[in-house]
Amino acid sequence: MANLFTVLKERATPGPYLSLTAAGEAGAVTLNYGVFINTIISFILVALAVFLIIRAVNRLKKKEKAKPSKKECPYCFRKIDIKAIRCPNCTSELEVR
Repeated sequence: MANLFTVLKERATPGPYLSLTAAGEAGAVTLNYGVFINTIISFILVALAVFLIIRAVNRLKKKEKAKPSKKECPYCFRKIDIKAIRCPNCTSELEVR
């Protein structure tokens, strides 16, 4: 697909050129729309891949944040750190899980 082109102006050697390279060697001025289409498709594929990677990372971060970091003291019902062994508010000993 990258070999699609239109001759805008012929130079030294006239004629139908079989490839973009042949047109370039003859000195013809060409509009390389095949290269443009190829570049656009490549850009869209890379952008899609980056989007999917960022989306997956954001989902992983969201799941990581969903883990509880606080628990409730069964005696005073205040929120405390999940790793706490003793409540800092009522000083009661807590069950370790």
